[in-house]
Amino acid sequence: MHGEYKVPGGKLVVADIEVHDDCLSQVSISGDFFLEPDTALTHINQALIGLPSTASQQALTAAITEALDDDVVMFGFSAEAVAIAVRRALGKASSWLDHQFTLIPPVTMPAAMHVALDDALAQSVAKGLRGPTLRFWDWDDSVVVIGCFQSVKNEVDMAAAQEAGVQVVRRITGGGAMFMEPGNCITYSLTVPTSIVDGMSIEASYQFLDAWVLAALAEVGIQAHYKPLNDITSAQGKIGGAAQKRFGTGILLHHATLAYDIDADKMLQVLRIGREKISDKGITSANKRVDPMRSQTGLSRAAIIDAFMRHFSKTYQAQLGDYLPEELSTAKALVADKFLTDAWLYKVN
Repeated sequence: MHGEYKVPGGKLVVADIEVHDDCLSQVSISGDFFLEPDTALTHINQALIGLPSTASQQALTAAITEALDDDVVMFGFSAEAVAIAVRRALGKASSWLDHQFTLIPPVTMPAAMHVALDDALAQSVAKGLRGPTLRFWDWDDSVVVIGCFQSVKNEVDMAAAQEAGVQVVRRITGGGAMFMEPGNCITYSLTVPTSIVDGMSIEASYQFLDAWVLAALAEVGIQAHYKPLNDITSAQGKIGGAAQKRFGTGILLHHATLAYDIDADKMLQVLRIGREKISDKGITSANKRVDPMRSQTGLSRAAIIDAFMRHFSKTYQAQLGDYLPEELSTAKALVADKFLTDAWLYKVN
């Protein structure tokens, strides 16, 4: 059994495993990492032999950690990374290359519909109606999408929003508010089985699931990096942020919004955020635009989305697809029965 795990920003860890009577009987860990002293590799292999093939990532990590002396230096990898590679070899965890992704280009519809589609697609993937999916949003209305646990009164000036014709919708993931007008940002949703982040901490899973977009940004001229927990940033300031929800069905929703060209003056009229809140977001004055992607690339929003889709398609197994009729009908029902109701919007006042 063979498994591989590339540590985000680190090295490749490879596990070759044999199993006998439901226990690990032979273990060989290899990779392009650095390890001192080199005899520690034997201790890692021996620590795993005899463990049950059903051992959790935590149990595997604990066994490796216990077997290593305090003076052992692991550079470019960790005990957790070895455990993930072992779990992949055993078929308990999966990698990007284990999946065939559906790639859905932008489809224009109300932003509330896209919020509902996050829920509907998670149901579809859980039921096996579709495989893992990356989809891009497009919308024709102005909206503030607040995080699942945010207070409406603390985040949004509802009178100003109404006057500006900006709707307010609560999404199913945590995180902060998103000010979305047509064409002002790029939003995508990634719906995958949780096996793809098996053994990773929440913090590590954010960077792992957005590694592809950092590479895609580099291709369009933006040298971006991840700032824990969930910010994508560059030398010129914050570009965007990500959010997640893990469902009991074994499905993970991960989505991100990247600023393309935002009217900061209008945003600050609607959102109740002060200068301290926006101090790390590249905004020095309210009376300006937040345009990191437009100014740094010189490309249209559509061209950047096309570049993102091309990069994902050449990096992973992906084919173009569309929404299923039942997903659209489920989403429409969710909009009416949940996402546009006061009960949902004001569940946190």
